[in-house]
Amino acid sequence: MRNKPSAEPEVPAPLRRLWRLSTGSHRGRPAGLDVDRVVRTAMELADRHGLPGATLPKVAETLGVTKMSLYRYVGSKDELFDLMADLATGPPPQISEQAGWRAGVRQWMLANRQVYERHPWLSQLPITGPPRGPHAIGWMDAMLRALRGTGLDWRVKVGVLNLVGGFVRTVGAQEQQLAQGRRQTGLDLAQTERAYSGAMAALVDADRFPEAAQLFASDAFTSPPPDGASAGFPFGMELILDGIELLIAKAGTG
Repeated sequence: MRNKPSAEPEVPAPLRRLWRLSTGSHRGRPAGLDVDRVVRTAMELADRHGLPGATLPKVAETLGVTKMSLYRYVGSKDELFDLMADLATGPPPQISEQAGWRAGVRQWMLANRQVYERHPWLSQLPITGPPRGPHAIGWMDAMLRALRGTGLDWRVKVGVLNLVGGFVRTVGAQEQQLAQGRRQTGLDLAQTERAYSGAMAALVDADRFPEAAQLFASDAFTSPPPDGASAGFPFGMELILDGIELLIAKAGTG
């Protein structure tokens, strides 16, 4: 006796909206309003006023509709955040595999960094699960294409993706917060680092913190690195790429 084919899994409504699939009847919906318009409005508010400015009531007010009417397009605040994140992330870069995996991963990281610079609120969104929107999956696919042919297995590739994506997001959030702190003091980056180094040099006791005392006595915070790449994002990016290169070398030697 032949088994009946299993029914196709039902796609939940939030995922259907995320992938812009039909969710059923459109009766009773305000004319000219759809998921894209709601999400784009929320993005514009977040770009202007930060994430606190993109609440459902404020989106409804901007669109001239009631908050309840938005629930026909967005099921909850958390779903709105998911929709905003995927739309703001946008399509991935076109990775050239001919240039090699290192150039491809570097291109991916630099492009992803630009996304966070365009939409600073992205790094403030809660992470509620793995990538699942069409743009997020596109970025995943781009990274996997960059790593194709490296000999790394799928689990390691996922680990690389998580590490690289987490690094870009974390550095973006850190830079935003530090920049906000500098704006409050009125000092630029160089002035802030000099003030920090001077204060710590006066406070840090060499007997108690011998290595830290030597650090603050050096010119690490008072002069720029000679190549401009031994600190911040470029330094971390190249360090990660070096680590991936070691993983690939180990995979090649079995």
